[in-house]
Amino acid sequence: MIDKNSGKTADFTTVIGADAVFKGELSFDKGVRVDGRVEGKISTKGSLAISQAGKLEADVNAGAIVVEGSIKGNITASDRIELRQSARLEGDIKASKLIVTEGATFQGHCSVGPNAAGAAPAASAAPAAGNRMAGKQEMPRK
Repeated sequence: MIDKNSGKTADFTTVIGADAVFKGELSFDKGVRVDGRVEGKISTKGSLAISQAGKLEADVNAGAIVVEGSIKGNITASDRIELRQSARLEGDIKASKLIVTEGATFQGHCSVGPNAAGAAPAASAAPAAGNRMAGKQEMPRK
């Protein structure tokens, strides 16, 4: 996977291959790239990249997350989340920063800002202005 900011290939110490299917809880200290399928939970202090071939049915907590594949689950990043053009996400997002490329699909709720990743979800509170947005909105019928 190429880092769009630096143009360099990202360094991942762990790669879950395209033919791998993992069910359970994974925990890493450094970068992880998922080319296969994971069901369960992923935690890393480093970066997590889901390639176009990667499919997650998992809750994710990482330092930074780049999504090109598909995720069904909630994702939290202490730094940033990037949804690239081929990304498909069904779940909630919490991150300090969010980058969404045109073409990405996102259905869920989003909390972005300096304190978002550590904040507890509000049960029924109204979204704070400029800080939360719904991933799917319906237009009023005429």
